[in-house]
Amino acid sequence: MTKSRHSPEKRESAKLLYLRQWTVAEIEKELNVNARTIYGWRAEGQWDEFMAPASVEVLLARRIGVLSERDAKSQGERDELDKLVKAFGKLSLDLAAAKRIHAEAEVIKNKQYIPNVYTVDKGASAQEAKPGGERKKGGKAKVVKNDITDITPEMLYKVREKMYGYQKCWYERRYDETTRRCRFILKSRQIGATYYFAFEALDNAIRTGDNQLFLSASRDQAEVFKAYIIAFAHTELGVELKGTVFIKLSNGAELRFLSTNSTTAQSYHGHLYIDEVLWIPKFNKINDIVTGCASHYKWCITYMSTVSTLTHEAWRLWTGIDYVAKLPKKQQVPLDVSHEATKNGVLYGDGIWRHMVTVEDAERDGCDLFNIDRLKLECRSSAIYDNKYMCIPIDDSQSVFGLELLMSCMVEGTVWDDYQPNALRPFGNKSVSFGYDPSGTGDGAALVICDVPASLEQPFRVLAKHCFYGKAYTHQANRIEEHFNAHHVAFFGADNTGGTGITVCEKILQFYPMLTTFHYNPQVLGTLVGKMLDLMTTGRFKYLSGETDLTRAFMLIKQQGTDSGNAITYKADRITAGNGHTDHADLAWATMHAVQIEPIAQRGGTTIGFSG
Repeated sequence: MTKSRHSPEKRESAKLLYLRQWTVAEIEKELNVNARTIYGWRAEGQWDEFMAPASVEVLLARRIGVLSERDAKSQGERDELDKLVKAFGKLSLDLAAAKRIHAEAEVIKNKQYIPNVYTVDKGASAQEAKPGGERKKGGKAKVVKNDITDITPEMLYKVREKMYGYQKCWYERRYDETTRRCRFILKSRQIGATYYFAFEALDNAIRTGDNQLFLSASRDQAEVFKAYIIAFAHTELGVELKGTVFIKLSNGAELRFLSTNSTTAQSYHGHLYIDEVLWIPKFNKINDIVTGCASHYKWCITYMSTVSTLTHEAWRLWTGIDYVAKLPKKQQVPLDVSHEATKNGVLYGDGIWRHMVTVEDAERDGCDLFNIDRLKLECRSSAIYDNKYMCIPIDDSQSVFGLELLMSCMVEGTVWDDYQPNALRPFGNKSVSFGYDPSGTGDGAALVICDVPASLEQPFRVLAKHCFYGKAYTHQANRIEEHFNAHHVAFFGADNTGGTGITVCEKILQFYPMLTTFHYNPQVLGTLVGKMLDLMTTGRFKYLSGETDLTRAFMLIKQQGTDSGNAITYKADRITAGNGHTDHADLAWATMHAVQIEPIAQRGGTTIGFSG
């Protein structure tokens, strides 16, 4: 065998660039290595196994980061960046369009065609016509990194005027001396909050030269915030920003993007934006550390979040419980933080300006991006609609699986590196465990796929989940068989207590005779819940932090007495929406079926049940 003329270090460099979303052609040019060699390395080292498909938002953010950092861009790379930032700028508002534009950008990246999308109109600004900087008389560009000198207050004002009413309100409060110091925005999903705060921070950095700090629950989310800044500057202001660790503007302002696991989060100073605070584990500890970055009165602190549960530590900040407890007893009156009190924004005695914006508030305030009736129809329960869009937290005080416990099971990120859901064999030949929970009267059904730990010290991981609402048993069985054929299934557990479950299980037995079924009664439920609690409390169950629907499902499960009063059982309340849909924690039950691969000794057409 011929020895490679390339060093192991160069090969590793090629791999790292590939994982950072560089194309093979770009790596070839950067490292001076033949493309065929790189393709060979990729196949031999199975690089794609380390690079599972992420969400559209994360994919776009990563690629925007790569292109923005590149100094000498080709025409094709400029075209690609232009496409990507335009898609990303409206991503939270139009995900379908983003997917289409991302697909087009992939074609551009692979050099299949280069559309003329970067042509500048004769009336365009000088900054747009010359994104590389002003030109000297000799024709050579004098490059000033992140040059913002051509941006005028009028340009920023025109952008601000395009905002929705609630976004303009946030801007006014940012510069009001009585409310600027600390704001807490409780919001519906997808109303453009991240996009707005990207503008607000960049606007302030350009105007004042002040530093801006962004803290997110995960590294991916921090990169998303960075990509919003880059996309906003590109599409709205005609400025191309770049920076690997942080972005430094030509006026000295630094924009830093940090995650809650960053050991350097407390090392900087500036205006602080903390994203999705009601989903940050150990919030009080993180908050105590990072708010030190904004100790000087000139700095502003902005909390923003969708809601999670009543027991999350950040909920105490929203409600002001700790502030009220410090007051003299005669003044200890709970703050009214209801929707009615906060829908227009209100400043409280603790110095925090609070504003709640539901999806219905957003629509009334000019946002025409939603079909409210359709959203209600698509949510499987009124509780889910209320939690996602109406800023109503889940009461998990009686839940068997509380949010704090569930957060200890979460892993940062939106994808597993070794699972590729769109591949023919998403997990290769590695073993998985399937769990299925059928639909009852009007609720949903779910299939959950977990990996199989190699030892009792390693954790179960939720690799994938699939929900079936309003689908006939034949449809469910067919989809389950498709997923079965794409995996090496070592165990399959399913509920066959009655109804659709029995019929679907009969279909599953035709292609997997070793199916283990569960016939629910208090003892079986106790076994399922007990095993799940053991895995969670010992650190042997993990799932991705972005799987908020799985979090909600577990929090719906509560302990209660049986009708006879002689035993304890577990139940997930069926909360019915106006359209007749109900939510019954199907994802949680399906997960509990999948992890029963460990305690069950007999398998093979076996029914697990106990006499009541």
